[in-house]
Amino acid sequence: ISQIPVLRVDISVTFILKNSLSMKAPLHCTIVLLFVSALAFGQRTANIAFSGGVTNYTGDLGNEKIFPFSSANSGAAITLRNFLNNPKRSKNLYPSFDAQLRLSWHRLQYDESTPIGDKKGTQLRNYLRGINFRNDLFGTEMDFTYNVYINRYAPLSKPRFSLFVSAGVGVFYGKPVADLFNGDVAMENRYYYWKDGSIRDVKENDKQIGNVIEKDGKYETDLQQWMTEGQGYNKEANSQPPYSNWNIGFPLGGGIRYSFNKSLTLSAELNWYLFLSDYLDDVSGRYATYEELKASFPDATEYELAKYISDPTGYGTNGVIGPITSIRGNPTRKDSFTYLSLEMAYKFTWQKKGIYGQ
Repeated sequence: ISQIPVLRVDISVTFILKNSLSMKAPLHCTIVLLFVSALAFGQRTANIAFSGGVTNYTGDLGNEKIFPFSSANSGAAITLRNFLNNPKRSKNLYPSFDAQLRLSWHRLQYDESTPIGDKKGTQLRNYLRGINFRNDLFGTEMDFTYNVYINRYAPLSKPRFSLFVSAGVGVFYGKPVADLFNGDVAMENRYYYWKDGSIRDVKENDKQIGNVIEKDGKYETDLQQWMTEGQGYNKEANSQPPYSNWNIGFPLGGGIRYSFNKSLTLSAELNWYLFLSDYLDDVSGRYATYEELKASFPDATEYELAKYISDPTGYGTNGVIGPITSIRGNPTRKDSFTYLSLEMAYKFTWQKKGIYGQ
């Protein structure tokens, strides 16, 4: 009796990429072909993996000179791999070349006003810029893996270590937000950054009058909507479209796996995610001029809010492009992050039955 698989897997993922990628139509990413290929080659197994680890944002913000260790935050991923391999035919637990599909979440975050060790206030390299942001980045990616040392699949083979490297491409969505108000978005709730490193409820003054307050930890400000670098200004000479929250990323990585047995694998992995965008943190080039903000926010209250959100400390710009205005970011350095993780993977088997269920 001929054998047919009882499980057929079709996955279709749709992403909508907008202005930043110069694509106005939806991009349909279909992964069905991989599974069809797997079935055609008699595939009956796959590995599903769960990982958690540390995400470190690297971009325009930072008070460390080399690597922003203080940006450490959380990350997690679910990965499907090894679905193109038939261990009984290849005689390997993992083939030399493999493909994997991954869904991930990474929290990117930095606050230039936060003390580092015993340094605070103007002792910090970028304290007077004082920008902060958080971006919960959700993504899906396809990676191609090369396994340097492969585990043999044989009855008497012993579990051992294997090394691997990977590269891929993915689509990610994340909205940069900031904690700039002690409560609702209103000028009476703004923070004032004093040079001694304290945050108070009034502007710094010679009499040292002002109550020290703590940030409330609520990231209430959607930075993209406030055009902090003059995006959307209509003057042709300075026109710059608003950036998109959809982004293309390129993960590069490597790691080591240990197979406890033919079904259970533990991995340690380091990935570096590179992006085409420089706005994961809402910072790229220069401060918005007051003319640009006034054109975008003609309402007087919104105009004052926009000035503060673009330049929280008030030390960054005087409202015009000139020698007094400091540089807000570095447009030649695109945003990225690293992800150091531990992962546990389990191999499951697709059962085969005859046409009569036997």
